Amino acid sequence: MSDGVSAGVSNASVEKRKRIQNGSRANMFSGLSNTLGPSLGLVFVIGLFCVDSDVRHYFLTGENFKIIFTQSVIVSIAALGMTMVIISGGIDLSAGAAIALSSVVGAIALAHDVGPVGAVFGALAVGGLLGFVNGAVISGLKMMPFIVTLGTMGIARGVALWVSGSQTVSVPDTWVNKLMEQRVPEKLFPLPIGVWLTIGMAVVVALLMRQTVFGRYIFAMGGNELAARLSGVRVRFHKICVYVCAGVLFGLAGVMQLSRLTQGDPSAANGLELDIIAAVVIGGASLNGGIGSVAGTLIGALIMAVLRTGSSEIGWPTYVQQIIIGGVIIVAVGLDKVRRGRFARHLSP
Repeated sequence: MSDGVSAGVSNASVEKRKRIQNGSRANMFSGLSNTLGPSLGLVFVIGLFCVDSDVRHYFLTGENFKIIFTQSVIVSIAALGMTMVIISGGIDLSAGAAIALSSVVGAIALAHDVGPVGAVFGALAVGGLLGFVNGAVISGLKMMPFIVTLGTMGIARGVALWVSGSQTVSVPDTWVNKLMEQRVPEKLFPLPIGVWLTIGMAVVVALLMRQTVFGRYIFAMGGNELAARLSGVRVRFHKICVYVCAGVLFGLAGVMQLSRLTQGDPSAANGLELDIIAAVVIGGASLNGGIGSVAGTLIGALIMAVLRTGSSEIGWPTYVQQIIIGGVIIVAVGLDKVRRGRFARHLSP
């Protein structure tokens, strides 16, 4: 009798070790694919525009890459917030409208002599407030994020038109206008300040996601919300925090939008939420939640910027760009489905 029990315990231990080993291999595979996939995609896209020798001589110059980095700033900063939301198992369609509203509020503050610091904090506060509303309604009323943020997208866009009088808001010349300004090559840091700010924010968000308890909760909620709740995670509270953090980053992207246009435009960033979500998905995040990385998101944003810049330099019309980007999104989601299937097979004994 004791021999049978011992054999059963031994078999259970073996099965447990197998599952642990399979899980480790699956995690390793998932991590490698999340890192290498977007990187190889970026190399492929750059190589695509280097086939034409006439384009290659300009495309591979430092000046052109400076333009690409600058053009990716707004999408990159907003995509950092979207990464947190998508990993947690949500979605935020109000990102573009939040950027427009934040830029308009910042412009109005500058126009009324509030000062650049007050204008920036005002833009961040507006983005954070919109994120709080999204998170509170989604977690409090248990409504679908898609529906809630679709509604707040219209509300935010309407408020932006209302407070601006449906027209652009001119701003005085301050340091806010210089955040996205192209700098001369002779300077120590020739890239615009906005690019360095994006890199700094990426480091902060990466540390938050990987080195804090809050970050682990985000992955846990996206992986299995019920299991996270049963493990003691305050899911409702942390969901609100995720959307507030994302909203603040959308507000910061609005400041960059204000700096790039040097005016507040309520119609700006129309449809930009699709580019933001695309950057996150192309970067390896799963729309099912629980999977994603900051590095992948930044690479995804660069892929989007390279596609748009390269298409313009080749002379492809806008509709061709949209078709290409739409196809890339479908391929990225398809690859995520394949990756999740392999992950599940690795976990099976």
